[in-house]
Amino acid sequence: MRENNPLKAAADKLAETVKDGDEPEAVVPGKPASRTPSLEEPTEPHEPLPPKSDQEKPAPHTATGRPTGGSSEEFSQGGAYLTNAQGIRLPDSDHSLKAGPRGPVLMQDHHLREKIMHFDHERIPERVVHARGAAAHGVFRGYGTAASVTKAAFLGKDVETPVFTRFSTVVGSRGSMDTARDTRGFATKFYTSEGVYDLVANNIPVFFIQDAIKFPDVVHAAKPHPDREIPQAQSAHDTFWDFVSTHTEAFHHTIWFMADRGIPRSFRTMEGFGVHTWRLVNEQGETTLAKFHWKPKAGVHSQVWEEAQITGGVDPDFHRRDLADAIEAGAHPQWELGIQTFPDTPEQTFEGIDLLDPTKIVPEELAPVQPIGLLTLDANPSNYFAETEQVAFHPGHLVPGIDVTDDPLLAGRLFSYLDTQITRLGGPNFAQLPINRPHAPVNDMLRDGMHQTAVYNGVAPYKPNSLDGGCPFFAGSDEGGYVEVPASVAASKKVRQSPESFADHFTQPRLLWLSLSAVEREHMISAFTFELGKCYENAIKERTLRALAEVDPHLCEQVAEGLGLPAPAATRELPSLRPSPALSQVGDKWPTAGRMIGIVADDNADLSAVRALRDQVFDGDMVPLVFAPAGGELGAGGDDPVTVQRTFATGRSIEVDALILVGNIAQGKDSFAARDAKAWSGTVEEAVDPRALQLLTEAYRHAKAVGGLTAARPVFETAGVPTDAPGVVIGDDGAAVLREIVDLLGYHRVWERFPADA
Repeated sequence: MRENNPLKAAADKLAETVKDGDEPEAVVPGKPASRTPSLEEPTEPHEPLPPKSDQEKPAPHTATGRPTGGSSEEFSQGGAYLTNAQGIRLPDSDHSLKAGPRGPVLMQDHHLREKIMHFDHERIPERVVHARGAAAHGVFRGYGTAASVTKAAFLGKDVETPVFTRFSTVVGSRGSMDTARDTRGFATKFYTSEGVYDLVANNIPVFFIQDAIKFPDVVHAAKPHPDREIPQAQSAHDTFWDFVSTHTEAFHHTIWFMADRGIPRSFRTMEGFGVHTWRLVNEQGETTLAKFHWKPKAGVHSQVWEEAQITGGVDPDFHRRDLADAIEAGAHPQWELGIQTFPDTPEQTFEGIDLLDPTKIVPEELAPVQPIGLLTLDANPSNYFAETEQVAFHPGHLVPGIDVTDDPLLAGRLFSYLDTQITRLGGPNFAQLPINRPHAPVNDMLRDGMHQTAVYNGVAPYKPNSLDGGCPFFAGSDEGGYVEVPASVAASKKVRQSPESFADHFTQPRLLWLSLSAVEREHMISAFTFELGKCYENAIKERTLRALAEVDPHLCEQVAEGLGLPAPAATRELPSLRPSPALSQVGDKWPTAGRMIGIVADDNADLSAVRALRDQVFDGDMVPLVFAPAGGELGAGGDDPVTVQRTFATGRSIEVDALILVGNIAQGKDSFAARDAKAWSGTVEEAVDPRALQLLTEAYRHAKAVGGLTAARPVFETAGVPTDAPGVVIGDDGAAVLREIVDLLGYHRVWERFPADA
């Protein structure tokens, strides 16, 4: 009865599309395109591929509902060659038009303008990228240590500047989860006395591309497939890996977020990087090149992959909740702003590293990060839409003392960010929204437009004028005017190409791999194996393995083994590099202020011990979370009950950084599988609530410090958690147990609990 079996019918329909030479597995649902791709990038021009057999377009009708009688293919693009929107064939779409390979991008590049303009306006009203965000108000205090390299007033000693900082994922929509493996945005708006300055940063120090003209390509590749609109907020799919395996300048960024940085523990434990090289100018007019860094005072920490998966299901708002709750609890997150500085030479290189290449880092061992100020976030927004959603950042919002360089990615961003606000925020007056308003006098002579909320005086919005008394007047550098550095531009020809120094795509990915600890390498192997395992096409997996071979043979071999594919060899002798310890998240000891300590108890526990632990956690500037079988209070009938913050039904170990059990946790009243599936333990009868066992085993499996009073030892034994294992603390004295737990917490996790293989 084939005709009555829709699954069989769909399989038959797929089978009909198999062409000669296609692999048998082409009939498996999920194939991203109608034809199996070749291993190498196709170069022979041909017409666009037909749609898949399971796809249809709308029947062609007029706007008033009348059928046109034409084919639905009228809606499709045609032609074998790439063109612009006017049908003009294009010889290149990878390079902006520049004044020489290393020169500035030219404003006359009409293809760059059209491509970026269309990309900027392809989504309304949420951001095309960085749609899902969370933000907070705060203050930045300058140390004064940057005075020798920049005259920016907000960096002066003890100068305090109000700020608004927005964190975000990149690929997902506003409705996606916080803990997807992704790059994170870290954008800060400084409301300085000289006007608004925006530092638009990421939590990864490099970017996928070297030239902004490729930005639509990388985002289109990373976004959900356009036919099915899946997968959401993930890079584990064919189009992303197709792009990064054919465009290997993206590989350095890719290997960074395949490392643990791709799944931060929280925004509070996330580093930030300005990515580009900027030009600083001091009071004497001397220039210095610099890169910006945000260093979290709590250290740089991540979730392990299983935690991220659990979090995405039980609390997709985990990061935004963590940020807001920490601020509300008074555990105000802090970051130091630092700079790496380099001589402003004509070559704009440092130790052989091209400073205009946004896919490269300068290791901190070669150029130490010098602290120049402290950011403290101390207030949550009062309205998400008015503040977090409507805030508009732009790398071109600059103040005297900070100038741009000829980085071709930065050049495109200077256009793109401004342009995209017109669609997203409804017109040119987005700077007048309360969250975007400067805290310095504005007299811009710009008039009218959508959402104009200022009421201007005067009759002469032009220069020069006499009717308004000549006002407003120009300001030179002595009056605080913004004057661009008169940088020399070498005589050259207009070309679409990059300098030769941009061509090395694998040395710095190898540096990152060699700099990671053994356990971090295991996490990276797991990440690559998982992501590529979600891809359909073997050609894409094999192409990516080729790239991994150019990074490290062990990395390539282990990923290939997980994919069931042969490991290719490198095409060159891999360089011997000195590791950069600053690239690893493991090894340092960090402050524990603001960290979360879970305290697990029930009504049979020693509540005086619970109260003491809770007070001691607070005294250590940390936040206690009391877990219990039910909500309300423990010891509700007594003089000093303990408020329950998480029940076994609602809480998970992912919320805390360490766990302490007080007593043997008996079965809760809702501890049966029909009410809560987590309550099923696989046995008919269990003395300990299975959900308490789950809390403990998850925390142990995720290498967190776990402890308990002696009365809780049966819980450890039932859970199969060895009490003599690293990072497990059992004792009679709750204060002593907590001290050991806090000491372990300084390293974030008990990494030695599960020694790595590599």
